[in-house]
Amino acid sequence: MRPVRPVCPSRIPRVRFTLATGPARTIGYNRPVSSASRISRIGLVVKRDEPRAEPVVGQLLSWTGSHGIEVLTMGDKSDSGARAQGAADIVSRSDLLVVLGGDGTMLGAARMLGERATPVLGVNFGTLGYLTEFTVDTMFPALEAILDGDFELDSRVTLTCEVERRGRLLERTTAINDAVVNTSALARMIEVDCWIDGRFVTYFRADGLIVSTPTGSTAYNLSAGGPILMPSMGAFVISPICPHTLSNRPLVVPDSVTIELSLRPTAEPVTLTVDGQMGINLAIHDRVRLRKSAATFNLITPRDRNYFEVLRGKLRWGGRIDGAGT
Repeated sequence: MRPVRPVCPSRIPRVRFTLATGPARTIGYNRPVSSASRISRIGLVVKRDEPRAEPVVGQLLSWTGSHGIEVLTMGDKSDSGARAQGAADIVSRSDLLVVLGGDGTMLGAARMLGERATPVLGVNFGTLGYLTEFTVDTMFPALEAILDGDFELDSRVTLTCEVERRGRLLERTTAINDAVVNTSALARMIEVDCWIDGRFVTYFRADGLIVSTPTGSTAYNLSAGGPILMPSMGAFVISPICPHTLSNRPLVVPDSVTIELSLRPTAEPVTLTVDGQMGINLAIHDRVRLRKSAATFNLITPRDRNYFEVLRGKLRWGGRIDGAGT
């Protein structure tokens, strides 16, 4: 198998992207987009029990009201916004999704979107996250730029997760970070067979197994000793958690493959956990099928975004540039 190499952003194929209110446009990874398409509805997702959210929501509703934009939210109806019937209504009717919270809230929003390519603006109340790259102070300038059609889009690969039992589809969902097979029992190993494109790879005897996207490579995968992947890489990582066989190391595979996992007999309850937020109970010989989703998770990013600056801040890396501290 040829080694997977990081892909230069300028070499990433250009993709088609459509706003609900305008025609399709061609964009590239982290390239500006210009369009006269008008955003008429914004879907709003807010972190639960976040006391700092209320004044920001009020400011946002005032701003959207002054621009003639309807706000769809699962909260109460206000003079400037409207109440949606639920998550499906927000997703189907919104031209832009604004997420107020942290990376966990963004993961929930990504699962809400499913196969839709709606652009997402993530706003963090504290330190910037891997996915929420705007602050409250930079949110409104960003929204003004979006209305002018002048923004940059970072399209992230997502993972379709299917669980098959006795030949029948039991569950299908989408992950932006990872899918993890593990047990809740302390110090108990499980055995999982792994196939790639129908070819047997090995069986893992470990505390669990992580299949991660490039976006999720800095999450559970990193804690388990897996590598950090650039978000633009076309790859997945298969990382065993505390493997019994020390030669079972993390495996990087192209995102064009289909990964299949099957649970060997065990007395312990085993779960497939998606993005750390959704759990699916597995039975012996259930087959977990993981592959690249047809749709991407489309993040609006700051123009001066530096992924390595995010890594330095979140992972507390050191380093100096020209003798000056960073």
